[in-house]
Amino acid sequence: MGMVNSQLVIKSGSTGKILAKYGIYIAFAILFMILSISSESFLTATNMINILRQVSIIGIVAIGMSFVIITGGIDLSVGSIMALSAVVAASFAQADSSYSIFIPIITGVTVGLACGLINGVLVAKWKVAPFIATLGMMTAARGLAMVYTDGRPVIGLSNSFNNIGSGYILGLPLPVIAFVGIVIIGIFMLNFTVFGRHVFATGGNEQSAKLSGIRVTSVKISVYAIAGLLAGIGGMILSSRIMSGSPVLGQGYELDAIAAVVIGGTSLFGGVGSIIGTVVGVLIIGVMNNGLDLLNVSSYYQQILNGAIIVIAVLLDKKNHH
Repeated sequence: MGMVNSQLVIKSGSTGKILAKYGIYIAFAILFMILSISSESFLTATNMINILRQVSIIGIVAIGMSFVIITGGIDLSVGSIMALSAVVAASFAQADSSYSIFIPIITGVTVGLACGLINGVLVAKWKVAPFIATLGMMTAARGLAMVYTDGRPVIGLSNSFNNIGSGYILGLPLPVIAFVGIVIIGIFMLNFTVFGRHVFATGGNEQSAKLSGIRVTSVKISVYAIAGLLAGIGGMILSSRIMSGSPVLGQGYELDAIAAVVIGGTSLFGGVGSIIGTVVGVLIIGVMNNGLDLLNVSSYYQQILNGAIIVIAVLLDKKNHH
């Protein structure tokens, strides 16, 4: 009898481990199947490309957020950084300007990187809590975007700049190609480099990481810089897609990015996570919103459902952590 009980415990324990490891992928597969059956329009090539285009920008931002959250941090400023990068890039991408297309791209990315570096220095060197440091940047970057444009969108952008968000290569939208490229780089950095190991070690146990000789300060500054840089890229793509650099652009993107990362299995406690998980988290949100749109479900219910999924993901993370 005791042997039977112990076998049941082992079996339930291993089932729990399987669900903890692969639950997100199983959930995505079930959601995909339900929507494929529920709507004839869902499983079409046009709709699949549409979903990928819709999730690509938030996906790019979420990759940067993954690095930050794995170190045990958080970044609330990415939406505002997107706006600031977008308006600065757009101001150099006017149709009547003589600038090369590379100038707005470089300036947009540089603005994002600079904001990320400031976040990193505040958190790592000045020991400001990540929540407070990035909340400050969230407000300041949005204010700077408003000041820079006088509160008005920057319009009249060049075709070459607008093409970044609306162009295609081999039948795939350019934002999707950018997203896939950044996912590949992110996977390589996190799983196959010394820096990636240091990111996990810093999030797992900062004191142990320091004692092991890892330069924790540099690692933390780097992850916030990556998040800022990718927010800058996301902001530029979004502004080129809507053909204007708006100071209100990117609102709520920080919450969507955090949600995608948490749903994808990255622990808010740090030390656990994966880029693939984040991609699946982004796709779950994108596929669910797209499917509910096709089924004419109100956007208000979509918000409730998104909120419920985030809370469930955090509760599972807390249970696994303990």
